[in-house]
Amino acid sequence: MTAVPLPVRRLPHGADLPLPAYATEGAAGFDLLAAVAEPHTLAPGKQALIPTGLAFAIPAGYEGQVRPRSGLAAKHGITVLNAPGTIDADYRGEVQVILINHGDLPFTVERGMRIAQFLLAPVTRADLTPVDSLDDTARGAGGFGSTGLASA
Repeated sequence: MTAVPLPVRRLPHGADLPLPAYATEGAAGFDLLAAVAEPHTLAPGKQALIPTGLAFAIPAGYEGQVRPRSGLAAKHGITVLNAPGTIDADYRGEVQVILINHGDLPFTVERGMRIAQFLLAPVTRADLTPVDSLDDTARGAGGFGSTGLASA
């Protein structure tokens, strides 16, 4: 595994929170913490923009991906609304997480709570080439369930 330097700036409202860390040796992402000033309760069906108190200088050729935490999703129905959220390499503002409550009960986000995962991923840019037609495949233009529900 290759470590890529990732400069991080703590913002004043997150200065007392620990820096993100990988929870295990094999973890693909590190956890982002909530830098809320007061507990914030998400009612069922509601979303909120939760600050992390962090800004990153993502290297050129990479993106930051903000993804849900599986435990929050499985136990409480809490997920990241635009998952995965993309943080572009030229963005220098605060990383914030759009959480949504898909559960049946209100959920309270507390200061320092682990709310999402952040992955640093390489980016490949497409070189769009206009053509008059595309090659044929067995699937063709079939989509949105065209392959059915049952396994073969």
